[in-house]
Amino acid sequence: MAKYKIPEEGIYDARPLGKGRMFLLGFQHMFAMFGATVLVPILTGLDVSTTLLFAGLGTLLFHLITGGKVPAFLGSSFAFLGGYAAVAPMLGEFQDQPNLEMLPYACFGVLCAGLMYVILAALFKAFGASKVMRFFPPIVTGPIIIAIGLNLSSSAINNCSKNWWVAIVAIAIIVACNIWGKGMVKIIPILLGVIGSYVLAVIVDPAVRENVVKNVSEAKWVALPIHMERTVIGLFMRDNLDGHLLLTSVVTIVPLSLATMVEHIGDVSAISSTCERNYIENPGLHRTLMGDGLATSLAALFGAPANTTYGENTGVLALSKIYDPRVIRIAAVLAMLFSFSPKFAAIISSMPGGTIGGVSLVLYGMISAVGVRNVVENKVDFTKSRNVLVAALILVLSIGISYSSAGALQLGPISLSGLAVGSIVGIALNAIMPGKDYVFGQDKQGDESVNFIVQ
Repeated sequence: MAKYKIPEEGIYDARPLGKGRMFLLGFQHMFAMFGATVLVPILTGLDVSTTLLFAGLGTLLFHLITGGKVPAFLGSSFAFLGGYAAVAPMLGEFQDQPNLEMLPYACFGVLCAGLMYVILAALFKAFGASKVMRFFPPIVTGPIIIAIGLNLSSSAINNCSKNWWVAIVAIAIIVACNIWGKGMVKIIPILLGVIGSYVLAVIVDPAVRENVVKNVSEAKWVALPIHMERTVIGLFMRDNLDGHLLLTSVVTIVPLSLATMVEHIGDVSAISSTCERNYIENPGLHRTLMGDGLATSLAALFGAPANTTYGENTGVLALSKIYDPRVIRIAAVLAMLFSFSPKFAAIISSMPGGTIGGVSLVLYGMISAVGVRNVVENKVDFTKSRNVLVAALILVLSIGISYSSAGALQLGPISLSGLAVGSIVGIALNAIMPGKDYVFGQDKQGDESVNFIVQ
């Protein structure tokens, strides 16, 4: 492996690092997304291996549609959990058994939701990103990005609380590698944190060790990750296909896409800000939306959860400063390969909560930090009352609703997450209230209003 000096600024072409280092970087991204990606099928009853396969395939499809320019990994979306729970609630005394009869109906609803992205992408293409992005200045995108990280923080803390010592070890390894590490060590802190804390947990905690040994020993080495009876294709091959249930799933789940599309814009803004590239302009928001939507529809068609641009991997980008989309594609291929090994899936699903929590704590914090940077670098004027109100309501509504007893705002059959409500209110207030700091796309300064480098 040839020597290569890691520059302090971001690396947009990782090929000089060598194939071995790029493989490790891809492995790091794969591990970063595992905790949350695997959690979604556990909560919904969907298959873990199928989820991994279509996280990888969805990511590659996204990169194909966006011209391979955006360093985004697509993992399982949490936004549709309410839809799955409404259409296909878990069964059993402890609600831990998958509802195999109804899950394909829920997947059909998610498939249709993914197609809504395509419709919106067409509208963005028709009217231009500049007109759309006038509604997303830094005073809106900054607090939304901050809220994305903070909304995720509770899951990190909950996992940390399962074993704080393991979580602290994971955090300590990540911090030490990122601050004092040299060369390759500096850019794979997440991978080292996962491995180090995982090994420690297996050594010192008999319960973790027993769980890992049991799950891994029982799992097969190789198996197909797709189960036709769980797919939408299998659903339409049933003799007892229920048209009413199909309609119900569409009506219940498709409205959720309106919220997730707003979150998509926030995610792309976060990636753009992290990488200092205007991906909203090039390859264009219409392409990123179409990639996300088609990846979601493809995943749902074969019984996997909806896909979304993953905040965890944005955190890895911010921490490692490796912005090469090729690394993300390596992670996608690895996820696909490992989806054919239930034994590997067992290793990942047996990962101690402390490890997941410690790593997540850092990654979610990095997302919020990117939002703070977005606001600071763009010199948002908080002496203006309008700006204070916009930021305040986005943050309070996003976090407050998410952490309320209901956990969401219920409007009839539609359930809106705190982030969706906060984003919608913030966008509306910024559009209505006078005294805008600038108009996006009006001049050069406007075009660079979020300090992105236009390519």
